[in-house]
Amino acid sequence: MARRDRTPNTALAALMTAGGIQNAQLARRVNAVGRELGVTLRYDKTSVSHWLGGSVPKSEARPAVAEALSRFLARPVTCAEIGWESPATDPGDTVSGVIDLSRADMDPSRRGVLRGGMYAAALAVPGFDDVTDRPPRATAAGRTVRIGSGDVETVRTMTDKIADILDQVGAGHARPMAAAFLVNSVGPYLRASGPERVQANMKAAAADLVYLTGWMAMYENQQGLGQKYYLRALDLAGEAGDHVTYCRTLRGMSLQAGHLGHGKKALDLADSAAEAAPASGPRLVAFLRGQQAASAAMTGDRHTALTRLRETETALSRAEDRRDAVGGYDQAAYFFHEAHVRWHLKDPEGSIRALRRSNAARSPLERQGRLHCLGVIAERQFRTGHVEAACRSWNAFLDEHMAISSARGDEHLKAMLKALPPYRGVAAARYLEERARQVAAAKAA
Repeated sequence: MARRDRTPNTALAALMTAGGIQNAQLARRVNAVGRELGVTLRYDKTSVSHWLGGSVPKSEARPAVAEALSRFLARPVTCAEIGWESPATDPGDTVSGVIDLSRADMDPSRRGVLRGGMYAAALAVPGFDDVTDRPPRATAAGRTVRIGSGDVETVRTMTDKIADILDQVGAGHARPMAAAFLVNSVGPYLRASGPERVQANMKAAAADLVYLTGWMAMYENQQGLGQKYYLRALDLAGEAGDHVTYCRTLRGMSLQAGHLGHGKKALDLADSAAEAAPASGPRLVAFLRGQQAASAAMTGDRHTALTRLRETETALSRAEDRRDAVGGYDQAAYFFHEAHVRWHLKDPEGSIRALRRSNAARSPLERQGRLHCLGVIAERQFRTGHVEAACRSWNAFLDEHMAISSARGDEHLKAMLKALPPYRGVAAARYLEERARQVAAAKAA
């Protein structure tokens, strides 16, 4: 029988070259890791040669190979990075899932695949009890890295810094930093040993960053990718027993569903987030109620939308004078929700007023939020026939857009250029169109 041609495994070869790993060395380490995992393996240098040539070891051996390479390279290596499918018996390896997703997000050659990932509107979302009740995946023995509370604080500090960068220069610059930090620092922390409480706190801190990264992907219109990050954040939050991040992530998923026009799904997710919330302070209550109000308005439920909006305002008025960098809620966010509610309840003028109040309440450092709000104001002014007012708002939008990397901002720019040509007889529109084309050319250069 003719031997079937195989494609050489260049990914495995590159990993071995990077670590200066010889075939026999890898085989011995894999066998040793197998013993730690309770799997009897008897590989030798010829076995590794076969892997390099394109063969794939049995499913129960693949985690041992990934772990052996991780130890040689002193960083997490996953089956996907080696070029192998993760074994079907390992679906709950949340850490590998986070690392694989983030590594692909870092890799320019794979971003096209990620961008093409489909958003699944019918996706079933696990309940908090479902993710907390999953048995923890056994980790390999022999860890040499040990984490403490200072490492947890490092992750939280970096998450806050990335959130600041997001606000100031846009998700296009901030998300690659988040993905790299997840792969190079958070992944090893999640694989490390340490006191049980510290490991739980590390998962909670990682869940916050994964949620933020998903939010940025969503904002950059990579909806399938954003949803994947959100699901990983739910897993981590559940494993950490972190109710707050779990609810925050569900709320982010509701926002995504609403942005894509799935009003009923958005309301279901917003209600699930509120129902799962622990006893909490008024700011979290406002954060969750505001999304319920916006989602209810999308379904045409006027009574529920206005009731939830009043509850949001009341809760926010009782909140302490503090705003979390991730998942925070403030007056600017409240007025934006009010604008959403009023728009869907057929009050366009009230919506535009609320959007103006939102930007007036917004910190000068929140440039990405200001940009989006200006774009929405202009488009709603234009749709209600206030062309010259829309041109003034669009000019303010262009002032901000040049300094920010934002796919959503690019969408607003495209909408502007599509809307203006029929109004070239209006001097303000003619000037604005010329300026917008110059900005678009500069951004594309």
